[in-house]
Amino acid sequence: MLLPKLLGKVLVRRLGRRNLAGKIVETEAYVGPHDLACHASRGHTPRTSVMFGPPGYAYVYMIYGFYFCLNVVTEPKGYPAAVLIRAVEPIENVDLMCELRNNPERETNIASGPGKLCMAMSIDKQLNGENLLGTTIWIEDRKLDPGPILTSPRVGVDYAGNTRTNPGDSMWKATRMFRVCGSSNSFFRMWRFP
Repeated sequence: MLLPKLLGKVLVRRLGRRNLAGKIVETEAYVGPHDLACHASRGHTPRTSVMFGPPGYAYVYMIYGFYFCLNVVTEPKGYPAAVLIRAVEPIENVDLMCELRNNPERETNIASGPGKLCMAMSIDKQLNGENLLGTTIWIEDRKLDPGPILTSPRVGVDYAGNTRTNPGDSMWKATRMFRVCGSSNSFFRMWRFP
């Protein structure tokens, strides 16, 4: 299962001449047409076509008419499944990431949610279908320790019935480390589940 294996890996976004990077600390799986929380449960549509394609591609979509979410397509072509990257710990060009997020006051607000991380890393619909082995956005294994790993039911998908809490569709979180915008100091914080 790819879901927990992404924790501790580094999401990198090339922006101009700089790399924005963050350690993946929170993921959530959406697997197949039987999963009522998965966009693919409504069938193959123009919006979901990337999910039905080969693994290793970015599935980016908009929520609430404003925020973008980044997913990694995970299953063989024809079977729709993706892992939502819910949060990253900023580790490279953090000042620019803070700027892209309008310099949040609290350290937990840089990239602590799917919409926030997309803003902090300048990820939008233009990256939908992007090969994650390319040069614009990719995932690296820098051999970072993900920290303690915990699981919980997925967030905001109560409408999905019993598929909300299936073990294979769980949300996985790691201990997070955040940096205060404009500061070189870092510290650890354990994230609470809802």
